[in-house]
Amino acid sequence: MHEMSLAESVREIVDETARGNGAHRVTRVRLEIGRLAQIELQAMQFAFDVVKRGSLAEGASLEIIEVNGSAWCLGCSQPALIAQRGQACPHCGSYQLQVNGGDRMRVMDIEIE
Repeated sequence: MHEMSLAESVREIVDETARGNGAHRVTRVRLEIGRLAQIELQAMQFAFDVVKRGSLAEGASLEIIEVNGSAWCLGCSQPALIAQRGQACPHCGSYQLQVNGGDRMRVMDIEIE
């Protein structure tokens, strides 16, 4: 379950940022997770709930914003929205897609007190 190590990294980023801004606690964390990032959203939520204990984010809520995957089709030279890797181009049916978005996770922002 790589979500646990990802959640630990998120908690470290959040704690470091909150401390750097003089916060006493974090109330909300917003994550952007791409559909192609291979992260199970429920597992990420569970993992964050576990790793935030004892940190500045202990009482924080986690909001996950899921982002569509996007690619460039080498067959028809068109942008394409895709839900998973290995999917055919919706325009021409080619499998020669170069992923250019929706394959990452990032901390969008945090709310602190």
